[in-house]
Amino acid sequence: MRRAAPSGSLASLRDRNRRLLVDELRRAGLISRAELARRTGLSRSTVSTLVADLQAQGLVAEREVDGAGPQGGRPPVLLSLERAAGVALGIDFGKRHVRVIVSDLAHTVLADVERPMETEQSAPEGFEVAVALVHQALADAGVEQTDVIGAGMGVPGPIDISTGEVGSSAILPGWIGLRPREDMSARLGLAVRVENDANLGALAELTWGAGRDTQDFVYVKVASGIGSGLVLGGQLYTGAGGIAGEIGHSMVDERGAVCRCGNRGCLETIASTRQIRELLRPARGADLTIEEVIAHAREGDRASRRVIGDAARAIGVVVAQVCNVLNPAKVIVGGDLSAAGDVLLDPLRDEVSRHAVPAAGGHVEIVPGVLGRRAEVLGAAALVLRDVDGFTFNAPGEVTHQAG
Repeated sequence: MRRAAPSGSLASLRDRNRRLLVDELRRAGLISRAELARRTGLSRSTVSTLVADLQAQGLVAEREVDGAGPQGGRPPVLLSLERAAGVALGIDFGKRHVRVIVSDLAHTVLADVERPMETEQSAPEGFEVAVALVHQALADAGVEQTDVIGAGMGVPGPIDISTGEVGSSAILPGWIGLRPREDMSARLGLAVRVENDANLGALAELTWGAGRDTQDFVYVKVASGIGSGLVLGGQLYTGAGGIAGEIGHSMVDERGAVCRCGNRGCLETIASTRQIRELLRPARGADLTIEEVIAHAREGDRASRRVIGDAARAIGVVVAQVCNVLNPAKVIVGGDLSAAGDVLLDPLRDEVSRHAVPAAGGHVEIVPGVLGRRAEVLGAAALVLRDVDGFTFNAPGEVTHQAG
């Protein structure tokens, strides 16, 4: 006859299973009981019992979603974590802006505030503005700082995993060599995670956007710099040192211009929005913006379409090599230049088809990102929402902030 397990062991198992459910709810935002059972490997009866306990504690709510069920019946009922379980902060430092959002654990954005900045902002200036915006966003969302389980932060440059330092190819030179996580964590009194902007764009598209149904994709950000974020097996892949995806510094012309990274002929020196503007300014004026370039191209201006097309072809050659190595299901194109739509995407697709091996290039879907300028700040919040190890709560009203 099997002996009964000690009550302590049963309690431990129950806590572990509860944690599994909470982790999946945080990753998914909205999810059905059946899908929770599939993802966790728990039985449906166990899931139902634990969900009932979490509902009684005020941590989980049922939400009806729009649309009929799979057989045309009642709308499906999905589960999400309640605001009592905490909120996440997303902070994005761009070349000319600082932006902050507050998201609940059901992935609903509760507040979104932004402030324009002077070009080449210093880190202390950016940090001061970010702290002020955090307080404003929390007030707008109607939540206290004690409700925050953690903050994600994006910077426009590579982050060294071993040191937390901003790498030498950062768009904001004054940030090179700094450790922004430590500074922002001290200022906010919160656990903070930091990633570069392209990785956060990938994470946002995985959580909210064009990559939600895709396990393997490459997110390409085309702006004043060019970078990519890699999602492999449903997880963000950053490489051994944290710089995986730095396609903007792939050499495409060995006799080309010297790049800010110190090498010559990098993709960024040919295809970034800065270079596009420089090529068109002699004909279109010194104050030309990338938004005006895109508008002219959409209206049929030959010069604008030509320059964007040339940039797209250069990007496509590099993306083709990435497809040969990683064989992603999708390439999602974001950043400022993605607003050009098919003016950018069509020549990019042509080059990928031409230069990638058929098994990789023939099956990859190349699509625009759907989150626009919000991608990076949403991705910063997603660092918290999807990082179930770094930011967790233990019991109703009790939150654990782990440094990381």
